[in-house]
Amino acid sequence: MADKKDGNGGDDDDHKNNPPFPDPEELSKKLTDFLKNSFGDNISFSTVGDGFNPFTQESSGGGEGHDLRTEKPEEDEDRTIFDFDYIPKEIKAHLDRFVIQQDDAKRALSIAVCDHYNHAKYLDRLQRKDPEAAEAVEFNKQNVIVVGPTGCGKTYLIKHIAELIGVPFVKADATKFSETGYVGADVDDLVRELVRKADGDVELAEYGIVYIDEIDKIATRGNSMGRDVSGRGVQTTLLKLMEETEVPLTNPQDIQSQMQAMFTMGKMGGKSKDTINTRHILFIVSGAFSGLEEIIERRISKGAIGFGEDRQAVLTSSKKTAEHLTTGDFLEFGFEAEFIGRLPVRVVCDSLEAEDLFQIMKHSEGSLIRQYEREFESYGIHAQFEDGALQSIAELAAEEKTGARGLITVCERLLRNFKFELPGTAITELAVDADTVDDPSGSLNRLLESAAQIGDSKLLGEITAFRRKFEESHGVRIVLEADAIAEIDTIAKSRNQSALNVCDELFRDYQFGLKLIQNNTGRHTFHLGAEAVRNPDSYLSDLVLASYQGGAGGAISAEG
Repeated sequence: MADKKDGNGGDDDDHKNNPPFPDPEELSKKLTDFLKNSFGDNISFSTVGDGFNPFTQESSGGGEGHDLRTEKPEEDEDRTIFDFDYIPKEIKAHLDRFVIQQDDAKRALSIAVCDHYNHAKYLDRLQRKDPEAAEAVEFNKQNVIVVGPTGCGKTYLIKHIAELIGVPFVKADATKFSETGYVGADVDDLVRELVRKADGDVELAEYGIVYIDEIDKIATRGNSMGRDVSGRGVQTTLLKLMEETEVPLTNPQDIQSQMQAMFTMGKMGGKSKDTINTRHILFIVSGAFSGLEEIIERRISKGAIGFGEDRQAVLTSSKKTAEHLTTGDFLEFGFEAEFIGRLPVRVVCDSLEAEDLFQIMKHSEGSLIRQYEREFESYGIHAQFEDGALQSIAELAAEEKTGARGLITVCERLLRNFKFELPGTAITELAVDADTVDDPSGSLNRLLESAAQIGDSKLLGEITAFRRKFEESHGVRIVLEADAIAEIDTIAKSRNQSALNVCDELFRDYQFGLKLIQNNTGRHTFHLGAEAVRNPDSYLSDLVLASYQGGAGGAISAEG
């Protein structure tokens, strides 16, 4: 009798002697059952697909934009993991789109990043051609320490640099590595997280950026012994990472990491790299460093005795702080000499004043105002923030003393009830002006009273859809007043049509006339009342005629 074959043509006896490697789901289930039977329900196990993340702080991934990795043929001896070709001015120009002010900080960071990655690029190519020559090259890493108050944009700067150049980016707080008993508080996990952000690409991860915030919290002070011991330990551990060391890709104390490594090796035939080298990883640390100014002032005032130096006027800006800041000041603050020596680039960020916060809302591509506009737009409401409102919001936020984070606090307090009450009403326009900021409750009540007679959500949804389509197609905005909406509702019911079809029919030629008016006056937004619905053609003709008679400053003024 012929031997029995399995579905793949192999012998059953072969399978009994050499069973196939189980898939991850099957192995995970068996391990979970084993752990629960041995240790109870408090133990759980997850596979690679669960997206294990040992950090409690958010880690932002870079590489969404410009990708520096090049797809070159295997035979190209000069191929590299990326082809960095930026100059400092280009990086600063990119940061200018998102971060207002902080010019000195942006310049320093742009130069440091270019120096770091140009060195890495040079060494990478030299390593491929002449490994011995590459080993002989001295390479001093441009690791960075950033000093600045909370909410001044430190994290934002680093995040957008990583996104621009296309490398993975990991953020964590130094305090999480100094608290005893914190699960997974292994500093090496910062480097391992880069691999996850690089989708398992170890080569790309070796050029990533590790950003550690609140680094000032691990400074060792003589008057707080309990926490200083762990802080000194974290500083010592970070020393190795910031220079050059090999970090195991899996935590030897973590069974979950070990099992993940086994899955990876099984998929890749046991040929995967098991360490990550930190030589080209850029480390950036930051903190508020409260009290550092006093240390600098005290040192300067000692040297100025007898020369009439006004100590109170020594440090009037972050620029002066940067000019006077020395390594000795960091040592007195509580850092080890070896640790601060690994951070040769020192950057100081300005605190944000009310005018800075206004400029952030007005001009930054990542402005919080854009977020609120999108949130109201999802309810069919066009929110428009006037400069007077932005100025008032900025002044209130400055009083919070939390930098740009104060904008969120103020806006949420101001607009929370608007987002709750307005959706589902006839309101399709929300003009936020200085009066709205001064008296939000009164402004909201007046809006609700004007919309009390109309509340058909289907009608409002169709009108909103028409307005959005009209603006996207023609570049001008139509705002239908409450009496116009009531007229459209009456026509739709009498004709047994949808409000959207009625609007399409009534205003089918309006784009030509409104664009003409826009050219004559610069007007962008047009408020249409009931008369525009009753007599659309004659109403539009009157508007066009008025635009020629009055011009930009006449009967029809520019809006929007």
